[in-house]
Amino acid sequence: MTPTIGVLALQGDVREHLAALTASGVRAVGVRRTSELDAVDALVLPGGESTTIDKLLRAFDLFGPLQARLRAGMPAYGSCAGMILLADRIIGGIEGQQTLGGVDITVRRNAFGRQVDSFETDLRIDGVDGPDPVHAVFIRAPWVEEVGPAAQVVGRVADGPAAGRIVAVRQGASLVTSFHPEVTGDTRVHRLFVQIVRDTL
Repeated sequence: MTPTIGVLALQGDVREHLAALTASGVRAVGVRRTSELDAVDALVLPGGESTTIDKLLRAFDLFGPLQARLRAGMPAYGSCAGMILLADRIIGGIEGQQTLGGVDITVRRNAFGRQVDSFETDLRIDGVDGPDPVHAVFIRAPWVEEVGPAAQVVGRVADGPAAGRIVAVRQGASLVTSFHPEVTGDTRVHRLFVQIVRDTL
């Protein structure tokens, strides 16, 4: 069976995620409506602006149905803003900002700084195949301040000023990263998520 994986298509790198998922051997579709959400086996929440995506989820009447699917165990992958949306707790959010939750982490929004502080580095990510590290692109990225007992750290920054910072976490069928694997052409993080999805079906 070929899984159908949706990409939340409200803001962010939607096309890039769709392309990476397709290259990873699944059917990839954009999700903007509850009927589209109901038709997918799993969902990717892309980067973008977490407060804007939060507002758009409510405007499109998707927040409640998506949260219910997540609580029912639907696999999900969140990159950058998607990590914030899937975190149980957030530091540095705007007043009234809410998350969908589901991953037992505390995330600091814009932890690495402004757009001008964006950077790239190589990371080792547990579960990613091959001998080469993952080249990670961080754009106004969050990092994980705390990890609860239900979650597992699978990637940290190795060197530089942010050495040791947690930037990738897995909890059950959910995966989150601070960085944007969809912009590098390396599909291994997406393939890891696809394998997580296949293992749950």
